[in-house]
Amino acid sequence: MLRRLILPLLFGAFGVTVLVSLGIWQMHRLEWKEGVLAEIDARIGAAPVDIPDQPDPEDDRFLPVKASGRTTGQSVLVQSSHKQLGAGFRLIEVFETDERRILLDRGFLRAADKKADFPPVDLTVAGNLHWPDEVDGFTPEPDIETGLWFARDIPSLSDYLGTEPVLLVLRTSDDDNADLIPLPVDSSGIPNDHLEYAITWFLLAVVWAVMTGYLIYTLRARTTEGPRI
Repeated sequence: MLRRLILPLLFGAFGVTVLVSLGIWQMHRLEWKEGVLAEIDARIGAAPVDIPDQPDPEDDRFLPVKASGRTTGQSVLVQSSHKQLGAGFRLIEVFETDERRILLDRGFLRAADKKADFPPVDLTVAGNLHWPDEVDGFTPEPDIETGLWFARDIPSLSDYLGTEPVLLVLRTSDDDNADLIPLPVDSSGIPNDHLEYAITWFLLAVVWAVMTGYLIYTLRARTTEGPRI
């Protein structure tokens, strides 16, 4: 009888070991990701500095910056949504300082306020540099006639509006426009599903162990019963 049980036992032990190892690996990944997110949050909330002369999309992502200048009246709307307010748009405007011309994400605009007028205005702003990854194979092409876009595609937006490929996502400003709700950069949009993955692997290990136990019980029961005449 023991010989008949060796293979199921080995197979069951191997499966449980692999699944538990994957769960432990995901817990290590969770610890790593939480550390990364903590670093990002600390970076986002640091004291703002002047915009670098040549911002780097990797090294300067989330860099807190400050600038004074003026919007030009050139803008596009990027389709977006807000948990409390529903569907709407992000207002992306051209922002000119004494030395440069960049993109400024001024925040969320309700769908009902789509036709609101935003004339050129002097602004002192603080926020974070960002190069969001929002474009994939399913992203529709922008509607150039209406100025409606479906992603913050920085290279395309900068070409269209004639700016540097630099986006400043506003956090605070001296503008009190009630139509706009700033949507500052934070780490909430960065996926961190490692705990869910770990739980899944551990649950699968439990299921594997139970099924192995049931198989062994069945084999022992058949052996105990002996051959039927």
